[in-house]
Amino acid sequence: MAAEFRPAVDLAASYYREMVGPRLTQHAPCLRHSAALIGPGSEVLGFDSPRSTDHNWGPRCQVFLSAQDADLAGQITAMLADRLPATFAGWPTRFADVTAADPAPRHWVEVAGLGAWLSGRLGFDPRAGVGLDDWLATPTQVLAEMTGGAVFSDGLDGGPEGGPEAARMAVWAAGWAAGSRRRGRRCAGIPMTYGGTCSPASGPGSARRRRFPAVAPRRVMNSVRRSSPRG
Repeated sequence: MAAEFRPAVDLAASYYREMVGPRLTQHAPCLRHSAALIGPGSEVLGFDSPRSTDHNWGPRCQVFLSAQDADLAGQITAMLADRLPATFAGWPTRFADVTAADPAPRHWVEVAGLGAWLSGRLGFDPRAGVGLDDWLATPTQVLAEMTGGAVFSDGLDGGPEGGPEAARMAVWAAGWAAGSRRRGRRCAGIPMTYGGTCSPASGPGSARRRRFPAVAPRRVMNSVRRSSPRG
């Protein structure tokens, strides 16, 4: 009997909660980590369907470690290879990567230091700030993959570096700041929903430093469109 299709983000959340997380706790009870499903893959953006299951699809997630624990990634990867079950929710937990030179089946729990993972995907660590050059040099698809998906556990949050949710919010806020700069000449002097005033006098630097409250982007954009002069 074929397994019932579930969106990969939902499947990953259950996989971490029921299988990966408990094994991590048993192996290293004091290890601070975060877990998520972000990065490459149409499923991260919510575009997966039953057709997606024919390749590179199944129970998977990322486990992120702090900088001081990053050297444990190999050990934890090996532990999970020994202890994870063969299937979860009817889906195999070990499957081949059709894009890899070695197509041998493996588990798809990626364990890495968060800082190195972010720098490898984005070219920079957004927790340290996102400059205009960083934003312009990063493909839109990569930015979408970073802010899509979900964070299931953020044990690194509150630490000196912050966790993946902090990184996602930094990228999201930088996107809004970049959009604000582009609109600057059209909406000079018009109050902005995200605080402050969209004014050319503010300058790109002050826009980057502005703190943005969590407001739904669609509502913000609709407010700006209604307020902005036409032409």
